[in-house]
Amino acid sequence: MSHDRLDTHLHHHPDRHAPHHEEHFEDSESVRDIVIGMSDGLTVPFALAAGLSGAVDSSSIIMTAGLAEVAAGAIAMGLGGYLAARTDQEHYASERFREEREVEEVPEREAREVEDVLCTYGLTPEDAHKVTNSIRTDKKRWVDFMMRFELGLEEPDPRRATRSALTIAGAYVAGGLVPLSPYALVSSVPVALTWSVAVTLLALLVFGYVKGRFTTNHPWRSAWQTVLVGGLAASAAFLIAKSIG
Repeated sequence: MSHDRLDTHLHHHPDRHAPHHEEHFEDSESVRDIVIGMSDGLTVPFALAAGLSGAVDSSSIIMTAGLAEVAAGAIAMGLGGYLAARTDQEHYASERFREEREVEEVPEREAREVEDVLCTYGLTPEDAHKVTNSIRTDKKRWVDFMMRFELGLEEPDPRRATRSALTIAGAYVAGGLVPLSPYALVSSVPVALTWSVAVTLLALLVFGYVKGRFTTNHPWRSAWQTVLVGGLAASAAFLIAKSIG
């Protein structure tokens, strides 16, 4: 191909040698926390309010009980998220300490484990041995390799525990206020219940769809499943309270 033709070819195909950028969603932990908090926040207060609507005839009582549940639920869920994240950090620190000790005490065995891991990625034993010798010259890099590729562990963000607690608690409160809001605006319990059902099922549909966009390839299926779970929980609570009352 002549230089002129090559220049023309590149001019008409400007992206041919442009760097390739892949877009991946990297904040999956925050999404998981929002999903945990929002799903329970929408469902539990919704079921509680529906259940109380079948037993009492006062919107203010339902609103007070609902807000108390939202506060308690947010604290409990947030604390659970905090403790889970702290457990991940402690587990990582414990496993890293063990790997550091083994690299010091039984380096040849650890080197063989590195070679075994590399061979699973298609390297020949000879190439795996060369790469292993390069890795073991830096003990920190060696331990990092073992943590990630042998144990499948990534170092947790030290701020993860607090952020997780606040995210879950905040999502729980945001979700919980949706089914309770009609009771703050409407004095008639049956009317408030009708509005609560409508806005909550809509919120569950939207939330399920958004959750599905981030976590699955079937957002509409996720949306209807979320609506079904929330609707069944509220229906069960309402019918139980109605039968007892």
